[in-house]
Amino acid sequence: MTEAAFWRRCSVCKKEMAFAAGYWVCNVSTCNRPRTGLAFCSVSCFDAHLPTLRHRDAWAEEQRAPRREEWERQQREAAAAPSPASRQRPAAAPSAPRGEILVVASRLKDYVRNKSGMNTSDAVLDVLSDKLRALCDEAIRRARGAGRQTVLDRDF
Repeated sequence: MTEAAFWRRCSVCKKEMAFAAGYWVCNVSTCNRPRTGLAFCSVSCFDAHLPTLRHRDAWAEEQRAPRREEWERQQREAAAAPSPASRQRPAAAPSAPRGEILVVASRLKDYVRNKSGMNTSDAVLDVLSDKLRALCDEAIRRARGAGRQTVLDRDF
């Protein structure tokens, strides 16, 4: 493993960001997920991402990059930890990859907001997708039991 010369690159301009240096993040949760993890070297780079993602209300929050030793320790721990795929229950048959979201997030969030005035956590999408997979698996079993190659509404 080679020693890194910088912590990471800016998500917009790709400029190198040093260890223990200040950087900016978007306050919107979808920009801060581990897989997304947007980081900006300046407020102007943060501003450049706003038109692309069309946030309704967003601001930049200042953060501090980890020291090199902390970052290397985090990387070693992440490499040693079991992957999320290895902690999942085995699928009975080939299906959509686990972790893939099966619902349209904006539609679900709009429904909840219109129905109750509440916001919806992004974690709901994973849980709901797991429930949908279970429902679909049961409907597939019923269709097979009936000798059909098509899942119908009555299978649910």
